[in-house]
Parts: sequence; structure tokens; C-alpha cells
Amino acid sequence: MTTKEEEFKQRFVAVLQDLQANGRSDAQAMWLLGSLAAALIDKASKPSWSALKANLSREAYDRLLRDFQTQGNALHQQGKTRHAWAIQILGISLVAKTQLDEQIQAGGALLDEIIGYAVAVYRKDASRGNTLN
Repeated sequence: MTTKEEEFKQRFVAVLQDLQANGRSDAQAMWLLGSLAAALIDKASKPSWSALKANLSREAYDRLLRDFQTQGNALHQQGKTRHAWAIQILGISLVAKTQLDEQIQAGGALLDEIIGYAVAVYRKDASRGNTLN
């Protein structure tokens, strides 16, 4: 029988593979990822996604994860797959910080770097007045 940790690891690997194969070349999806992460970072008054995650209380973690699940499912049902994908990436990153597996920890750090890059690109575009078309 598969444990929750094993199931998460399989999902985590699949998400990282999808991000590598498809997500990083999808400018719109990466912009949405950066936009959502930036909004959460700003709301929490933290300097980065990693800092936001590190400073979440258990209650805030649970609430954010529930919000990601609810909103991600709703967006997916509405056919807004890129929006749902961005939420999924942030949710996977959020859960990865709670895992003890060294491979997930390493992958989580890589994922956080990608999220940080997406935030930087979004902020640069937003400062120039560029928005998602």
C-alpha cells in the first residue's frame, strides 16, 4: 500500500517533470505563477516565496492549502487550466516544505527558485505596465 508521502513524491516528480517539459516555455503560465506568488508575498509582507513559506503558522499553512485546493479545483472546472496550474505549483511547493525526504527537499528548493524567477519576471513586466493579454 502506498503511503501519503509516497503518493506526494510521485505527484511532486510529475509536477516537476511537467514544469521542465512544458511550463517553463509557457510564458502565460509562468506570468500567472509569478503574479499569484507576488500577490501572496506582498499580502504577507515577506521578501520572497521561500520566506513566506518559512513564516507560516500551522493555521495559516492549512488555510492557504485549503484555499489552493478550492480555487484550483474551481479554476480547473472553469477551463482555466493555466490558472489552476499556477495554483498547483504553489500548493506543491507549500507541501514540499513539510516533507522529510531529501529528494523532495532538493526539488522543493529548485521549485522555489523557479517561483522566485517567475515573481521577478512578473514584477519587471508589471513595472513596465505590461499585463497578461
